[in-house]
Order: sequence, then structure tokens, then C-alpha cells
Amino acid sequence: QVQLMESGGGLVQPGGSLRLSCAASGSIASVVITGWYRQAPGKVRELVARINGGGATNYDDSVKGRFTISRDNAKNTVYLQMNDLKPEDSAVYYCWSLVNARGYWGQGTQVTVSS
Repeated sequence: QVQLMESGGGLVQPGGSLRLSCAASGSIASVVITGWYRQAPGKVRELVARINGGGATNYDDSVKGRFTISRDNAKNTVYLQMNDLKPEDSAVYYCWSLVNARGYWGQGTQVTVSS
């Protein structure tokens, strides 16, 4: 069974930084694409950033220039480096990956940006 596990969330002041990790475990034959999503209270879950198998990346306009998605294939891990965090970035962040031709969600990690 394939599992995704997010980590790295926490409380940070505006302008601060956090690094989120999404580690995959199980029998993994292929990973086509991995994305980071976030969901704040009362809002829909939205795509923040994604990276495909070739390394191409895409970002939502709200985080472009501040967030960076990357991967370490040897560790089966995708990262989201978040810099210059703003209160509006506060949300539960989820990892989603297309693994072995199926989609999987992680459990989510809380990010709170507050002074």
C-alpha cells in the first residue's frame, strides 16, 4: 500500500519560513506528478504548487516567488520551501501524488502564520 506523510508545519511569524516534506512509502513503480494543496477554514482546497516527473514546476500566483517545490528522488520525498510567509498562507497543507497511476492524499500538516 502506498502512503504519503506530510511534516514540517507549525507556527511562524509573518515574514518567516517553513519547509514542508511529503514522503512516500510502499511499493512505488512510478510517480507522475506531486502537488501541494492547502485548505483554510471555510474555504475550498486549492493547489499551491506542483512538480511533474520531468521536474517542471507550477505555482499559484499567490505564492509565486515565495514558495519553491522540489524533490529528492532517492528519498521519495517532495518538499515545499515557504519563505516570506503571510497570515493568509495559514491553512492545512496537503500533499497529493499520482503514484502507480492512482492518486493519493497525505494526512495534512497545519501551518499558522501569526504575530
